[in-house]
Amino acid sequence: MNSKIIIYQLLPRLFGNTNTSVMPHGDIEANGCGKFQDITELALYKIKELGITHVWFTGIIEHATQTDYSTYGIAKDHSAVVKGKAGSPYAIKDYYDVDPDLAVDVARRMEEFEALIARTHQQKLKALIDFVPNHVARQYHSDAKPVETSDLGEHDNRQHAFDPQNNFYYLQKKQFAGHFDLIGKEETPYVEFPAKATGNDQFTSRPTINDWYETIKLNYGIDYVNGHTQHFDPIPDTWHKMRDILLFWANKDIDGFRCDMAEMVPVEFWGWVIPQVKKAFPDVLFIAEIYNPAAYRHFLEIGKFDLLYDKVGMYDTLRAIITDYESARAISVAWQKESDILPRMLFFLENHDEQRVASSFFANDPQQAIPGMIVAATISTSPVMIYFGQELGEKAADAEGFSGEDGRTTIFDYWSIDSVRRWYNHGKCDETLLTNEEQQLRTFYQRLLTLTLQEKAIAEGEMFDLMYVNYDNPHFNADKQFAYLRKSNDSLLLICVNFDAICEDIEVTIPQHAFTYLQLPNDKEVLATDLLTDEAEPIQLFSSHQPFRMHLKSNSGKILKLREK
Repeated sequence: MNSKIIIYQLLPRLFGNTNTSVMPHGDIEANGCGKFQDITELALYKIKELGITHVWFTGIIEHATQTDYSTYGIAKDHSAVVKGKAGSPYAIKDYYDVDPDLAVDVARRMEEFEALIARTHQQKLKALIDFVPNHVARQYHSDAKPVETSDLGEHDNRQHAFDPQNNFYYLQKKQFAGHFDLIGKEETPYVEFPAKATGNDQFTSRPTINDWYETIKLNYGIDYVNGHTQHFDPIPDTWHKMRDILLFWANKDIDGFRCDMAEMVPVEFWGWVIPQVKKAFPDVLFIAEIYNPAAYRHFLEIGKFDLLYDKVGMYDTLRAIITDYESARAISVAWQKESDILPRMLFFLENHDEQRVASSFFANDPQQAIPGMIVAATISTSPVMIYFGQELGEKAADAEGFSGEDGRTTIFDYWSIDSVRRWYNHGKCDETLLTNEEQQLRTFYQRLLTLTLQEKAIAEGEMFDLMYVNYDNPHFNADKQFAYLRKSNDSLLLICVNFDAICEDIEVTIPQHAFTYLQLPNDKEVLATDLLTDEAEPIQLFSSHQPFRMHLKSNSGKILKLREK
């Protein structure tokens, strides 16, 4: 990929909700809900202004919910198998429809979604949505599928625990009996017979409250009970159905899919389906949520994914450094492990699964994430993602309902996010209601993300890690500081970050090998300008014989553009 990708993840359900009087476990009437139409041209313009190239709209496809839309021909869900009042966006109820919660006119919900995609493209932004291939809601039923399309499970042979052409796995002669309340708010308990396997590979009729009990596992031709044997010839029916679903959404002008728990689906399926989708829609982007580093290259090479989550690598490393559990030296180890695939690893510090940086469960202060965010955005040509509200220092300190107080922004409840609501400001999308600290943080994110697109040394250039030559440097703390070069043609950047809570005067040694490898000008006087502040550093002699001196504030960093005087 030739250009840097910057993704902004947002949940439409929460993004435009301006209700200030939300209550834990409140329903949609009490707590309100953001709509497609709340994501206006102005809102999208302001998002793009941050330096964003792609918007990941989370929770688009219709999922199970405790809100009753039966008057619109949508079957009501049993509350016992729905997590939270709003329900999980990852318990898909109809792959061919959008969430009715997000429409002003429920009967015209697809038109409202299509209008959102058109607005997104008008702002020169790409639109991503989730594709959830591993599991569906327990009461999956599509009322919007094409006439010629059969429903998942419609033609299954339920007399077989496993059949390659079945869409689900069946637990013979067993009734679903989860270890939780099966009545919920209904008059009668939820009934499922024969019970189906649960989404997180629980082949039991008695999943617990900690399982993905609201979902059922889809069958891609792997017999999990009998030695994980594979049955891919003939092609399983589920493969065909999932391909048709991807093509349906790609035909809606979707620019890409973030594929939920991609590694829980056989890599052979991805290698079969992605080329078919790309044949019809060559530019569609496929991003895999994956947590097994040993499988990374399989999902790139065999599975044909464009990008992979880098949670286990760079995210875990940066989080550990930010929270003082790891040395900054670990960044070198993290990127070296993935050096051959680094441009295809998606870096982030927040998403809907992870705790907010500013929460008491993580760093408790958004400023502490600044050095980590600089590294994530600039160490490689790798794409980077932020989560709506991250740029405002959202703390996720609410106990919203099903989600509880866990440092995350709920995906299960109807809610309104304080920082985002104040920035949204009833559609004005300005900084009037933000604190000074929030304004400054948003300015930092805007400056950082924008320059990662504008500076070719970051978007396209090479990286030279300076840590190995500074480990024994008495004026450089390799446990708290990290330094590297980025270069493209005649553009040269020296990037240094400080994870320490105290200010530091440091010296960075640049080895002769860097001058040779990157073809740097030697023994020249240079002017160093910090691209984050536009402040010029004192002129110094740039050579392998004299260290580069600078002052770093606590929890900060500098992106120094070096030019010959």
